[in-house]
Parts: sequence; C-alpha cells; structure tokens
Amino acid sequence: MDRTSERSDKRNLKAVNLALLANTGLAALKTAIGVLGHSPALLAEGINSTSDVVYNIIVKVFIKLARKPADANHPYGHRQFESIAAVVVGAFVLTTGVAVFWDAVNRIYDILSAGAPIAAASALTLYVALFSVGLKVYLSRWTRRVGRQTGNPVVLAIAADHRNDIFSAAAASLGIFLARIGYALFDPLAGALVALVILWTGLGILRESSGDLMDTVPTAELRRKVEGSIAGTPGVLAVQEMQAHRFGPYIVINLTIAVDGTMSVAEGDAISARVESALERDIDLLERVHVHFHPLSLISSP
Repeated sequence: MDRTSERSDKRNLKAVNLALLANTGLAALKTAIGVLGHSPALLAEGINSTSDVVYNIIVKVFIKLARKPADANHPYGHRQFESIAAVVVGAFVLTTGVAVFWDAVNRIYDILSAGAPIAAASALTLYVALFSVGLKVYLSRWTRRVGRQTGNPVVLAIAADHRNDIFSAAAASLGIFLARIGYALFDPLAGALVALVILWTGLGILRESSGDLMDTVPTAELRRKVEGSIAGTPGVLAVQEMQAHRFGPYIVINLTIAVDGTMSVAEGDAISARVESALERDIDLLERVHVHFHPLSLISSP
C-alpha cells in the first residue's frame, strides 16, 4: 500500500470513527429525552441514530477488511468490501425508515381514531433536536469533504446520511415546537416525515453502491475524460471500446484502440504505453489500465 492510499484509509477511518462516536451519543441522548420528554418525533430520531451506530460498527469492520493487500485470488485487492459496506449502510437506513414510519402512523391513528391523550413535549426535547441539527451540519460538511478527497463510497454514503439527518432533525424540531404551542398532532407527523427522509436516503445509497457492485458501464463524464486524455497521443486512430470497473474508490480501465495496421508490434506497444501513461496522469484514482491495440482495418470491417 502506497503512502497516498494509507493516508486516505486513515482519513476514511477517522470519518467512520467520528460518525460512530457522534451517533452513539445522539442515540442515547435523543432516545432518553424523547421518552422522558414525551416526544414521538425525537424518539424517532433516537431510533434513527441507534441504527446509525449499528451500521457504523459494521462499516468500520468492512473498511479494515478492504485494506488487505492484493493476493492470488484478489489481484486488484479487497476494495470491493467498501462498496459492500455502502450496501449495508443503505439496507440499515432503509429498514430504520420503515420502522420509524410504521410507529409514527400508529401514533397518528391513535390520536385521530381513539383520541389518545398526548402529553406536551418538554422544552428539553426541542433543545436536543436543535443541537442535533447543528452537530449534523458540521458532520455532513466535514465527512463529505473527506469522501470527495478520498473517493470512498462508504464515507460518501455516511456523509449523505449525515446530510439527511439535518432535514429529519429539523423536521423533528418543527414538530416539537408546534406540539408545544398546542398542535399535538404535528409531533408524530414530524416523526413520519423523518421516516420518509430516512427511506429516501436509504434508496439513494443502495442505488449508488449497487451500481458499483454490478459493474455499471462507465459514465459519459469518465469516457470524455479518457478520450480527452489520449486525444493528442500520436498513433491512436480511434477508440473502439472502453470498460471500467470500480474497486472501492479506485478504477480499473480496459481500453481498445485502433492503430495503423502496417506498423510493427513493437510500435503498437509503444503507443499503448504512451496511452497508459497519459491516463495514469489525468484520471484520478486510477488503479490500473490495460490497453489493447488492433489494426484499424480489423476494427472497421463489418
């Protein structure tokens, strides 16, 4: 493992550890105050944070596994563990959203159908919800910056969860405030809104991470970068095919180019080497590139 990768791994692990520490504290605080302060919205937030703690622990294990070096059975290393961890994050978030939404709907039904009495939420529940908003704003910005710098899908998934926690905590704060001034129904309604935000976050994380595991075709942006990088390389007549595979934050590219069919194999190999050097220089987080060259007449034939 080179020094750049080692520094990135340390930053990624720091982001996971910080999320674990913050979510553990928030889970205990919001659950306890939500129960004692009679706030379904804050209790829903506590359940959400508890789920965050569970998947943070799992993610920490997967990130450590991803740092294992390449071996005979895994020539590109174990970076796919990071994408698997992102799927775990999405599944936990989705499951939490379903549970929170179901609980909120039950509470709303009790109020509307049976007239179940609801004690007004205490002022402390509002302060805790607002504190959660502020903390998550900081965590979201810091974690997203780390994720963009390292290209780690797990850290980006955690950043997305932090970001959506801002909206869910803000919704809880509004619901608690309205309940305290006499609109009791808004507290469980806020809990339901929190659940919908959680569900949306989980679906987004699953969509992104499953695309990496299913070897989604290269994006148009990546293809433009590759073609732009090799556009000025002497001897490259065309790009026939390009495939890209993700291994955690890193990319492996297989490229087929067209060259003059009359040149020697050594000349074609030299062109391939120049293409590889250009891509390694211009494409961020490129783990490996394989360049194949064919005669232009062979590629152009029907």
